[in-house]
Amino acid sequence: MKLQEPSVESSGSTFTPLVVLELTLDAKEEAVAWLLSRIRDPQQNGGAELLVEQLGPGVGLQEKENPNMFLVGASRQRLLSGAEDVGLFKEFNDGSMRGFTCSNKHNFKDFQGDGDNFLSMAECQYIIKHELDTLRAKDETHVPGYTQTKLYPGKSIIRRLLSKGILIQIFPLHENEELKRLCFTWYKKVKLSLQPLDDIRHYYGEGQALYFGFLEYFTFALVPMALIGLLYYLFDWEDYDKYVVFAMFNVIWCTLILELWKRFSASLAYNWGTLSRKKAFEEPRPGFHGVLGFNPVTGRQEPLYPNAKRQLRIYLVSLPFVLLCLYLSLYVMMIYFQMEGWALTVHDEDPTFWTGILLFIPSIIYAIVIEIMNIIYRCAAEFLTEWENHRLESSYQNHLVLKVLIFNFFNCFASLFYIAFIMQDMVLLRQSLATLLITSQILNQFMEAFLPYWLQRRRNKKLIRKLRKRRTLEDKELPLAEQVRLEADMSTYLGTFDDYLEQFLLFGYVSLFSCVYPLSAVLVVLNNITEIYSDAFKMCRVFKRPFSDPAANIGVWQLAFEAMSVIAVVTNCALIGMSPQVKAYFPESEMQLILWTVAIEHGLLAFKFILTFLIPDVPKHIQIKLSRLEFESLEALKKKKMLEASEFSKSVQ
Repeated sequence: MKLQEPSVESSGSTFTPLVVLELTLDAKEEAVAWLLSRIRDPQQNGGAELLVEQLGPGVGLQEKENPNMFLVGASRQRLLSGAEDVGLFKEFNDGSMRGFTCSNKHNFKDFQGDGDNFLSMAECQYIIKHELDTLRAKDETHVPGYTQTKLYPGKSIIRRLLSKGILIQIFPLHENEELKRLCFTWYKKVKLSLQPLDDIRHYYGEGQALYFGFLEYFTFALVPMALIGLLYYLFDWEDYDKYVVFAMFNVIWCTLILELWKRFSASLAYNWGTLSRKKAFEEPRPGFHGVLGFNPVTGRQEPLYPNAKRQLRIYLVSLPFVLLCLYLSLYVMMIYFQMEGWALTVHDEDPTFWTGILLFIPSIIYAIVIEIMNIIYRCAAEFLTEWENHRLESSYQNHLVLKVLIFNFFNCFASLFYIAFIMQDMVLLRQSLATLLITSQILNQFMEAFLPYWLQRRRNKKLIRKLRKRRTLEDKELPLAEQVRLEADMSTYLGTFDDYLEQFLLFGYVSLFSCVYPLSAVLVVLNNITEIYSDAFKMCRVFKRPFSDPAANIGVWQLAFEAMSVIAVVTNCALIGMSPQVKAYFPESEMQLILWTVAIEHGLLAFKFILTFLIPDVPKHIQIKLSRLEFESLEALKKKKMLEASEFSKSVQ
């Protein structure tokens, strides 16, 4: 979806549309005029000093089009000053990554001439989004034309308009030629090579690239386990006694891959300039509300909400609700076991081919119910977390992740733990794990790949038919107006939350119980290969382009995976202790077996935590580069202070 030739402003500066603002169809004219003037106003007057134009009419007049769609861009100099404002890191001439400054711009690699191609389109769009987000009310008491939509000095204008529904959406535009090249190297040809992570980062930003980097890394890390599991399946499938070695391999594997991932992600983040980038000051999230007060940190007015009141909501409402949901999940699990017992009874009375098929039906139904319960609970968790009224987006995300992880872990794995350690039925455990894993993967592929594509095709069917009368959609350029309206109707990408959650659950299936069902790693590898292609397709063809997220790591999900690896150590040690092969060494004393199992489990946990200290999170050569940069910054600051002191002493004399 290539952007059209740039128009020219009356001032003579070239305008390349980068971001789209869509206001509601019935937005008041005075509100629209006020917003546009604030976007165009110079920075010294409290504006964003950006370029903005109204979108022209599209092809044909059969459908009612929203006239309140505006294209936002910026001059080259404004983008460069914005890059300095957001603390963008770029590669210096000596190969190190340094914070960009306009005064030092010619010392940065790839800065040539006026710096036309110095910033990627994703970086330009991120800068514009940052400038729009920091556009603040001055002395306005309300949005013009909307007396009920209150404003106060320092309030983010864009956040207020979004929360009140006056601004429908804000999204960055795709760039057709670059997108075509990315599609071809990413998913349009079947290949054994690695993903183009640098190209993904260049187009979508670091947050997306880190997710796909983790997905690729996790898939490759599973290959040794998949190969060992395949050998077990081919030669020792029914011999559970031999799975002790596989369980021991699981314990070491789940620790090593997470530690090595931290080093790999640190290398990626350094090369992309986000490892040492300072975290931006977090503003209150759009949905946050409270009594207007004074923030002593920013010196601005903003809503204040008592933390004690929020804690009461968490512990008196949210926590009991989560516990109730866990109880309901437990109740559904017991119904599943009753169904399993009934199926076994029917099969034992008359063992036929069809009763053999019947044995898998309860697990399939249970797997589908688990997915439905996860979806319903997710909606409830989002509502509750919103109701808790967290001030910062990071706090909101952490509480939401915690709620969702606890329920999903219990809902997906409780039955397997019950079968393994209460019933101690390894045959049923193997059957249940296989059925749950395969069914959940089929459902996820349907929900994540086929359904979004089908819904998007339905939504845009009329527009696509209309455009094809004029030109071929895939091969010819669209007029800018049609590109924008087509992208405005595309689904909004909601972030990597669900993607990481899926990988977290798959990591759990593999690390916890794969010694009982060795083919689980093989299935997860196949799932992740299709996941890479389906996610790539969705990003390029189904969703709007998301704004770049300058992430340095995978955030709270790293802690989630590490917590799962600790549980995996305990689980695999318990499975080893339960195996007949190990029990044979303790024929007379079960207590001795338990004590030895607990001792080994504690020893392995200690080894795991020692390993985390022995393997540095950041590779040595990157640590040296960061230390050198810090030293040079301190030296430069020292010289600056000495120069200022010298000039001051001269002026005094």
